[in-house]
Amino acid sequence: MLVSDFDYNLPENLIAQEPSSKRDGSRLMLVDRSTGQIAHSVFANLGDHLKAGDLLVINNTRVFPARLIGRRIRVTPRGETVLGGRVEVFLVSRVEPLLWEALVKPGRTLVPGARVEFARGKMTAEVIKWRERGRRVVRFEVSGDFDEIIDRIGRTPLPPYIKRDEEDRLDADRYQTVFASRRGAVAAPTAGLHFTPELIEQLKSKGIQIAEITLHVGYGTFQPVRVERVEDHHVESESYSISEMTADTINLALAEGRRVIAVGTTTTRALESSVENSGASAGVARVKAGSGTTDLFIHPGFEFRVLSGLITNFHLPRSSLLMLVSAFASRELILEAYRRAIEEEYRFYSYGDAMLIL
Repeated sequence: MLVSDFDYNLPENLIAQEPSSKRDGSRLMLVDRSTGQIAHSVFANLGDHLKAGDLLVINNTRVFPARLIGRRIRVTPRGETVLGGRVEVFLVSRVEPLLWEALVKPGRTLVPGARVEFARGKMTAEVIKWRERGRRVVRFEVSGDFDEIIDRIGRTPLPPYIKRDEEDRLDADRYQTVFASRRGAVAAPTAGLHFTPELIEQLKSKGIQIAEITLHVGYGTFQPVRVERVEDHHVESESYSISEMTADTINLALAEGRRVIAVGTTTTRALESSVENSGASAGVARVKAGSGTTDLFIHPGFEFRVLSGLITNFHLPRSSLLMLVSAFASRELILEAYRRAIEEEYRFYSYGDAMLIL
């Protein structure tokens, strides 16, 4: 299967640059896998399209402010230390408590040994070595608690297609789900951004269950697919955890034949990665509690064991996320849904509208 099979043309004006005025005010496309029917609603009415006994599984990861702005530390010919130009360090993944893999700008000039100052000297960083795909290994030295300083000086790590000259204060709140509690993501699980506390309570009052898992979304979610054949692509590993309580809740729903609906592609990957290879009876899957990492790449041909429904945003052309959604429905149905969404001027990507696939 070719990556080009998942291409489509999106007018640039449909890439959402701002969140909707209300979280649950986003539009909601309804896609029926069995009939191919496509309909339209709003996210606030999600409960009208679900039924008592359905189980929604959400990702409670919390985005931390991974974009750090500092200044290059230079040494003059006289041996004096001075501050140079602006430098951006984007934290990608923690290797050790003060050792991180990061993206840096300007990348070419920040060779191993280059040093950067943050927070008026309360924190410095040194580039240790280069890695592939433009990444660097950076070691920090800090006066105080590292995470506290990051939370104070860091900026919201918005996707590259959201253009900002400077950070909008609204992003710190809106590029975060209302149920975010487990710090560790550098990108939001965007399907969850549409939920409000009021909507969650409304769903519960209708007999719809909600369970939480954690998958810390990594920078790899932004990475383009650079191969020609879908099967040759590899996704970056991300860490996840599923509690005993959540596993029991999901397994009971599966045993009773109730629908398990993942909120987002991140939740999907965690759930499908956690399926036990043994212990199921009568062909009913079971998920296993615990923590781990997953590099599961879901694309057409994948056999879903847990999901019977998916809530998701609209994804980039030729992306692994679009391939995942196409695996759950079908490539033809999803591309038709995207064509209709463009025709109806839905808003796309992280701050865009949503889709419910049943």
